[in-house]
Amino acid sequence: MPCLGGIRRRVSRQSGVPQMAKRWLVLRVQSNREMTVSRTIEEKVKIEALEDEITRVLVPTENVSIMKGGKRRVMERKLYPGYVFVEMNVKEDGTIPERAWFLIRETNGVGDFIGTEGGKYSKPSAMEPHEVEKMLGQVDKSESAEPSLKIDFKKGDSVKIKEGPFENFDGVIDEVDSAKGRVKVIVTIFGRPTPVELEYWMVEMI
Repeated sequence: MPCLGGIRRRVSRQSGVPQMAKRWLVLRVQSNREMTVSRTIEEKVKIEALEDEITRVLVPTENVSIMKGGKRRVMERKLYPGYVFVEMNVKEDGTIPERAWFLIRETNGVGDFIGTEGGKYSKPSAMEPHEVEKMLGQVDKSESAEPSLKIDFKKGDSVKIKEGPFENFDGVIDEVDSAKGRVKVIVTIFGRPTPVELEYWMVEMI
């Protein structure tokens, strides 16, 4: 579930309220703490009633299929390790409102916003529209797509075949078919290079 937020915006109609603009900002966080940071921010937003200023928090992920112990398992992989995406209402000059700024910066595991300029309160660089479209498109795709195979091999990798009729043969990856979960390995048989097609989990890196 890459979307961990979904906090709905309540539009203020009070007169005299400064104009605000909704922007997507990128937050640096400690590695492997992306989910914890995003959940903590969401909880603090609700407690502080800042849904008007921090409207959405995302950790884009995708589901990948791996082979472990001879069995296929599905795991969740972060698309942007070390980053959390935050949709916020910022001031006209791009500055983050004070309460929202401190709420985020005082969250354990948080670094800083990408493109932050100096000053007491941050004025980070907002994502460009095409960047937002790409990121949200990845989120939508991951929610509807079947788990993809995670194949860490690439052409030219040296591998050892660990199962099948060519067990213990060394070879070089020639092709990778992620859709079918297969690899083509060039092995030397009777002094001649011979291509062999195998399931990707039947080989290991040397």
